[in-house]
Amino acid sequence: MAGTQSKKRKRQGPKKQSARGNPQKAHASRDPRHVERATFGDWIGAARLRTLPLAVTPILIGTGGALLFDHALHWVLALMCLVVSVSLQIGVNYANDFSDGVRGTDDHRVGPARLTASGRAKPRTVLIVALAFFAVAGLAGLAITIRTQQWWLIAVGAACILAAWFYTGGKRPYGYYGLGELFVFVFFGLVATVGTTWVQVQVVAQEAWFGAVGAGLLACAVLLANNLRDIDQDRVAGKRTLTVLIGRRATQVLFTVFVLAPFVIAAFLAFFYPIAWLTLLVLLMALPAILIVWTYRAPRELVVALGLTSLTSVAYGAFLLWAFVG
Repeated sequence: MAGTQSKKRKRQGPKKQSARGNPQKAHASRDPRHVERATFGDWIGAARLRTLPLAVTPILIGTGGALLFDHALHWVLALMCLVVSVSLQIGVNYANDFSDGVRGTDDHRVGPARLTASGRAKPRTVLIVALAFFAVAGLAGLAITIRTQQWWLIAVGAACILAAWFYTGGKRPYGYYGLGELFVFVFFGLVATVGTTWVQVQVVAQEAWFGAVGAGLLACAVLLANNLRDIDQDRVAGKRTLTVLIGRRATQVLFTVFVLAPFVIAAFLAFFYPIAWLTLLVLLMALPAILIVWTYRAPRELVVALGLTSLTSVAYGAFLLWAFVG
C-alpha cells in the first residue's frame, strides 16, 4: 500500500506543477530549441503591410496639392517624401513590436504573433531594425532639407521620429494613455500631407489641408480597429488606449465617424474639382469595414476591417490626387 501511495504522489506532483503559469512558456524556457527562429516572411509580416497604405495616402494628396501651384511634378522630392513616410511607418511598427514585447503587452495577442513576444527574434535585433528604418527616414529627410534649403525641416523630422518611438517606447508612452489617435492624426495626416506639398512648392493650398484632415481621420480609424481587436488584452496589460478608455460602443461610433467624415470633405471639394465625386466609389470598401466593426463576433474579424480601411485610405488619396490634377 505504501508503495502504491508513493507512486500516486509521484504521478500527481508533475500535474500540479504544470498547472502553474503558461505551460507553453514554461516548456519554451526550459528548452529554447522549441522556439523557432523568425523567418524572412515573419520579418515581412512584422512590418505590418496592411498599414503601409496609410503612409502612401498623405504623399498622394500632398503631391496633388503641390500640382495645383506647379503643374510640373517634382518627382524626386515626392519620392523622398514617400521614403520618409513609409520608413517611419515600418520603423514605428517594429518599434511597437519591440516595446510591447519587452513590456509583456503582446503576451496574449489576438492578431498576428509579434517577433519579440513570441521569442522568435531577439528584442535587440528587433530594436536595431526599427532604428535602421528611422535612420533611413532621417537620411531621406536630410536629403529633402538640403534640396529645398528649408533647414527648419530637420526639427520637424526629429519630432516625427520621436513621436514614432514614444508611441509605445520610453517610460511613459503616449499610446498607453489614450493619445495614439491624436498623434497619428497630426503626424500621418496633417504633417505628412501638408509637408509633402510644402517641400515641393513652398506654399500650401487649403485643398491640401482638407485632404490632410481626411487622411488623418482614416489613419485614426485604422488604429481604432486595431485597438478594438485588442481591447481585452490591453485592459489586462494596463495599456489604456482610447478604445479601453471609452469602451466598445463608443469606439464603434467613433470609427464610423472617422471613416465617413473624409467622404464629406471629398464631396465638398467636388464642387470645385468634380473628379473628387469619384471618391464616393471607395465607399464600396469603407462600408463593409464599418459593417464588420459593428457586427463582428470574433476579434480576428477586425483584421479584415483594418485592411479594408487601410485600402480605403490609399484609394481615397489616389482619387483626390486625380481630382487636383484633372
